[in-house]
This record gives sequence, structure tokens and C-alpha cells, in this order.
Amino acid sequence: MEGFAAGDMRVVLEVLALFRRQAEGWSRALSSEPADWREMIHTIKGASRGVGANALGDICARAEWKGASELPAVKAALDAAVVEIAAYQAEKGA
Repeated sequence: MEGFAAGDMRVVLEVLALFRRQAEGWSRALSSEPADWREMIHTIKGASRGVGANALGDICARAEWKGASELPAVKAALDAAVVEIAAYQAEKGA
């Protein structure tokens, strides 16, 4: 992520904050298996890969193919990614 933003930590931290805000809504929605879950998973996959949360992206890719039974794994991975991002932001002083 830092390389993408040319080392501008202000941009990196802003993008991570945006991801965390979006993740709150995604996490709530995943708890109820929304009708558009496949579209949501695809969005999460792209966003997570964009911020370097590749494990989450991989789980989303698997869920796109395996089906809604994978949603609990996606939610768990999303929650774990948010914790990691929060720790990173704290380390960088955000």
C-alpha cells in the first residue's frame, strides 16, 4: 500500500480509514446474508486487495465460487483485517 501511494503516509492512512469505515457496513450486512452478497463479496475482494489485505481477498474469491456458506469465513477474515489495519494505523500514529 505504501508503494502505491508513493510513500505518502497521509494518503495511505486516509485510504485505510476509508476501508475501515466501509468494512463496518460490510460486516453488519454479512451478518444477515444480504440478497446481493455475491456483489458485496466481489467489492470487498477488490477493496481488500487494494489495501494489501490479500488473505481477505483470497477468502472472498473462494466465497464467490463456493457460495453463501462461506460468508461466515469472509466476515471473520474481514474483522481480522480491520484489527490488523487498526494496529497498523496506531503504529503509524493515525
